[in-house]
Amino acid sequence: MSEPRRRLLLRLSVTFSLLVIGVVVGLILQNVWLGILLAAIVWIGWFLGYESRRGHNAGVNDEDHGIEV
Repeated sequence: MSEPRRRLLLRLSVTFSLLVIGVVVGLILQNVWLGILLAAIVWIGWFLGYESRRGHNAGVNDEDHGIEV
């Protein structure tokens, strides 16, 4: 399986899984929209972290780990 296809499958499976988990959490909280919103927030965090790691940009790009002004 090619690399782009594998990445697409991973993105789709995580998206679908988080949507299902969000609906279940929403049903438990008796507010499905809230569950979907929470799942979307978690998905955005996962997606940003996944793309950052894939591009080898995870963490701070500061060599001495200091703060630049």
